[in-house]
Amino acid sequence: MVGKLLIRGMLAGIAAGLLTFSFARVVGEPQVDQAISFEEKADAAKGEAPEPEIVSRATQASYGLFTGVMVYGASIGGIFALVFAYARGRTGRLSARALSASLALAAFVAIAIVPNIKYPANPPSVGDPDTIGYRTGLFFLMIAISLAVTVFSLKVRGALAAKWGGWNGSIAALVLFVVAIGVIQAALPAINEVPAAFPAVLLWKFRSVAIGMQAILWTVIGLLFGALVERLERASAREGALPAHGA
Repeated sequence: MVGKLLIRGMLAGIAAGLLTFSFARVVGEPQVDQAISFEEKADAAKGEAPEPEIVSRATQASYGLFTGVMVYGASIGGIFALVFAYARGRTGRLSARALSASLALAAFVAIAIVPNIKYPANPPSVGDPDTIGYRTGLFFLMIAISLAVTVFSLKVRGALAAKWGGWNGSIAALVLFVVAIGVIQAALPAINEVPAAFPAVLLWKFRSVAIGMQAILWTVIGLLFGALVERLERASAREGALPAHGA
């Protein structure tokens, strides 16, 4: 059964990757082009020669983007299916669609929203190249912390729901999550390497597109995977209800 879920998770991830790529290609790439143009003009004003392109911009915006998004989507879909398989049967009477949508929403908040509040995405021309490793490490650390706090809050929610009821337990767990994330984000170092002359509107559009890509990815995975699993369960139930051959 896990193998069948894994296949469906990867299929959902591929479908999500296709839609995410389309959105990024149409809406996101113009923002990247503007950011690169800003960087080139800033370098020219300083008298610096442009850096040679290892991979052409056309390839980056087409085949490179497509490959990256599709591999990411399929990988995330597979991991999502494994998490679903673990959670199935441990979350009360939630249907396959409800559980899939709930997991996708939790993942979107923990993996996309929370880390980007502290360390939002930046266009190519923003950021010191010497600190990229440091910034990347902090971003992934924030993702790991966010996932850990999410899991802990869900466990607390389950424990409190038995005593206080589902609604009160959920509110208490949500408050715990928000407070814990707020304290942790306040403790982590802040990074602000946006040039003063960088257009604020362009920065806002770029970051909105980055969140939009994640929103599309997790929405499609959550809804499509749930539908595929529900269809699989109905087919399995029908096969189980069929009389044995010769009965």
